[in-house]
Amino acid sequence: MVNQDHGGRPLSYRRAGITVWHPASLVSTWFGAGLLPKGPGTWGSAAALPFAWIIMDAGGPVSLLAATLACFAVGWWASSVYVRRTGAEDPSEVVIDEVAGQWLVLLAAPLDPLSYLMGFALFRAFDIWKPWPVGWADRRIGGGLGIMVDDILAGFYGLGLLVLFNHLRS
Repeated sequence: MVNQDHGGRPLSYRRAGITVWHPASLVSTWFGAGLLPKGPGTWGSAAALPFAWIIMDAGGPVSLLAATLACFAVGWWASSVYVRRTGAEDPSEVVIDEVAGQWLVLLAAPLDPLSYLMGFALFRAFDIWKPWPVGWADRRIGGGLGIMVDDILAGFYGLGLLVLFNHLRS
């Protein structure tokens, strides 16, 4: 169990008007995944994988698409509240955007570990690289919407390449 966030603060910390137990904090940090040390975006993406697998197994791509849209909407709200209360523009501990972007990529992933690993790697690559318009959105769109949009755009890049990879593999 992790007792500190990546800044060395105890998990019960209160950051400028929001605690880790506030609903917006729980959602925006994906239930604490964003508070893990070193690479919170990678932790958030990794924490999204088992949920995507369960959703896909239970209801297929339509269910995962619905979950992705819901994640985007709830993530927009949660990250908006989080940045308003903390005063931070794009805090690294907010990883709900990684969850939504990762799920978008995994819409093209069959339920096999190789496809999920490929989807994970593609999303992380585009989220870090930030090709146009991902980087543009990251710099120009503020607040909770801005936090969410650049990862959705990175997710579309990953989705497109995963579709191509699956087509070439078949």
